Amino acid sequence: MSHNNFDKDVLVIGGGTAGFGAAVAAGRQGLRVMLLEATQKVGGVMAFCPGMPWGGGYPVDQIIGGLMEELTDRLAAMTPPAAEKRPCTLENFGPEILYDHDIATLTMFEMLEEAGVEVRLGATALTPHLEGDKIVRVECYDRNGPFSVTPGMVIDCSGDGDISAKAGVPYALGDASGNMMAVTISFHMVGVDWDTAFADPDPYFQTHAARGIAEGRLHPDLAQLYLMRGFHAGTVFCNSVHIRNVDGTNPVDVGRATQEGRRRCLQLAQFLQSDVPGFESAHMSLLSPTVGVRETRKLEGVYRLTSADLAAATKFPDGIVACDNPIDDVMRSDGDMTHHAAISNGDYYTIPFRSLIPARIENLMFAGRILSADPVAFASVRGMPQCMVMGQATGTAAALALRDGQPVQRIVTDKLVAALTVQGVNRLQTAGA
Repeated sequence: MSHNNFDKDVLVIGGGTAGFGAAVAAGRQGLRVMLLEATQKVGGVMAFCPGMPWGGGYPVDQIIGGLMEELTDRLAAMTPPAAEKRPCTLENFGPEILYDHDIATLTMFEMLEEAGVEVRLGATALTPHLEGDKIVRVECYDRNGPFSVTPGMVIDCSGDGDISAKAGVPYALGDASGNMMAVTISFHMVGVDWDTAFADPDPYFQTHAARGIAEGRLHPDLAQLYLMRGFHAGTVFCNSVHIRNVDGTNPVDVGRATQEGRRRCLQLAQFLQSDVPGFESAHMSLLSPTVGVRETRKLEGVYRLTSADLAAATKFPDGIVACDNPIDDVMRSDGDMTHHAAISNGDYYTIPFRSLIPARIENLMFAGRILSADPVAFASVRGMPQCMVMGQATGTAAALALRDGQPVQRIVTDKLVAALTVQGVNRLQTAGA
C-alpha cells in the first residue's frame, strides 16, 4: 500500500547546497515545499566530503550575499564562532569560508524547519509523469515503499539531473569526449602541529609526495597533496585523493571508486604520519562516507553559459549570482589539474537565470552543477556558494511562476532579480561604480 498522495507547491529533489537554497527560498515565499534527500543529511558535497571549504563566495572580495551570507553570519555569530573567512592557499582562488561541519549542517536543517519545509530523508525521486509539457506527478520511494507527489513546480537539485533527463531534457555527459572530472574522497588529520606542517613553502607538498610515489607508498595521482588548515586548530583537511574514469551516474562505479578512495586515503594518512613533519601524532578522521562527484550530466537550458562568456566577464541582465572562480578542472581523462583564472583579476561574470530552465518543460527548473554550461564554464561555476544562490533563485522564481500562473520560461527576470536583491543577493553590478 502506498502512502497518501501529497499536494505540494514545490518539490525540490536533492538536499545539497542548491536544494537547500531552493527549498528555504520557496518556503519563505509561503509555498508548501517538500525536499527529498536520498541520504540522511543535507549539504550534498558538505555531507560527502565533510569540512570541504565554501570557496568562491567572495567574487572581487565581496560576499555574494543571500542565503550563503545568512548561513555564514549565523555560524560566525555563535560563541565560539562556527565559521570564518580565510584566504585560500591554492593559486587563483579567492577567500573561502571554513566552518564547523556538524554545526553548519545542523543550522541548515534548522533554517529548513524555520521556512516550513517538509524534509524527507532517505527518499528518492524515481519517475516523472508528464502531461504535455508539464510534470504532473513524480513517483518516489522510501523504505516503506512507493509514494507520489503532485507538485506545482519541480526543482531538480540532484547533482545528476536524473528526473530532468527522464522528463526529456537533453543533456551532455562530461566534456566533449564524454570524460567526467575525477571524484574525490576526503578526510581530516586531527592532532597536527600546524606550524611544523606548514613550514614547507610549497603548498602542495610535492617533494614529500614524489618520494611516496617513487617508493610505491602513494598512488601516482598524488603528485600534489591538497592539505589545508581545517576550521579547528590542529586539524588538516586532505582533499587529495581523486579517482579518475568514474561514471557518477553509475552506482556500481561509485561504490567501487569509494572503496578504492578509502584505501588511498588510509595510505596517505599513514604516509603523512610517518614522513611529513608535524603529522607524527595525528590521526585520520571524518573520512568521506561516499565519493564527492564533481560532474555528470549538464542539462540543456534556454541559454548555455560558455567559456567565452566567462572570458568576456559577461554580466547578464538576468544574472542571478556573481562568480570569479578559476577554471577548476580536475583530472578528466589524465592526471592533470588546472586552476587557470577564468577572467582578468578584479573582474567577474554572472550566471544567467536562463541557464537554470529547460526550453520546453513549463514547471521544471534545475540548480547546482547540472546547470546549462559548456565544460570549461562548468569548471568555474560549480562552487557551493554559487550553487546555493542558484537554488535560491529557482525557489524565488517558483513563487513568481506559480502566482502568475506562468511557465518558467515566461518569468519576468527583472522581477526575479529585484526579488533576489531584496533578499540580499549581491550581484555586484554596482561594485566599483
